[in-house]
Amino acid sequence: MSEQRRGFLMGVAAYGMWGLFPLYWRLLEPAGAVEILAHRVVWSLLTMVVLTAALRRTPYLRAIVRDRRVVVLLVVAAIVIGFNWGGFIYGVNAGRVVEVSLGYFINPLVTVLLGVLVLGERLRPLQWWAIGIAALAVVILTVDYGHPPWIALLLAGSFGTYGLAKKKANVGAVESLTFETVLLAPIALGYIWWLTATGESNFASHGAGHAVLLASTGLVTAVPLICFGAAAIRIPMTTLGLLQYLAPTIQFALGLVVFDEQMTAVKWIGFALVWLALAIFTVEALRRRRTQLRMVVEASAV
Repeated sequence: MSEQRRGFLMGVAAYGMWGLFPLYWRLLEPAGAVEILAHRVVWSLLTMVVLTAALRRTPYLRAIVRDRRVVVLLVVAAIVIGFNWGGFIYGVNAGRVVEVSLGYFINPLVTVLLGVLVLGERLRPLQWWAIGIAALAVVILTVDYGHPPWIALLLAGSFGTYGLAKKKANVGAVESLTFETVLLAPIALGYIWWLTATGESNFASHGAGHAVLLASTGLVTAVPLICFGAAAIRIPMTTLGLLQYLAPTIQFALGLVVFDEQMTAVKWIGFALVWLALAIFTVEALRRRRTQLRMVVEASAV
């Protein structure tokens, strides 16, 4: 098997697992979203510490601690990924999986918009059209919901900010996530301790199987990340960019088919506009990529 094919399969595995996450988080009920989040942080920390040691990334972790700029960026990353994880778990367990999928559908457009607002990047005309259509979709969905789709906006905004912070920090995925979970772990441990002290903890209250599921949140967090990292170094970014739509597509299907969430006609219109915006955005990106490659080939032939 070629390296590129292996990378493609790793990418499919990563986004496929992220897409199936709603099935997993539902298994952790009756634990609430905050308790599940706290366990995810703690068990992720243990998992990432083991991975950091096994992959010999400890020197890189020390380098993070010595770089004040990187520390500040990863503090921001830790805060927003905490909100992202919590928002995802809450949305799934509140029966709003379709809205969760919307957040990850619009995430690429939010990421591009953050590039304009924070990094001063300039958008091409079709990119502006895509963002405008997506904004119209959010307005339409707001009318249908009776309020803005807060979960979707939280997920898209937090993950877009997370990606921006990680891009500017420019450090490895394993050691950076280890550092982020180190920052979040004291709060998570404090919350778990408080639940235990008040008799509200669900960790050992529903059998060994439920406890094992809560403890497995660390592996569930780490495995897709490892697959994603393996894919990122083996396949072109354009391919990886197209694969990212796999996760929200699976989540959307789960919301309709498995969790029986209802879609009104107005919601279908809103989602159709989001998909139209993504189609414009993707076609424009692929076309520009081909143009750049052709220019490189022509320049090298001179």
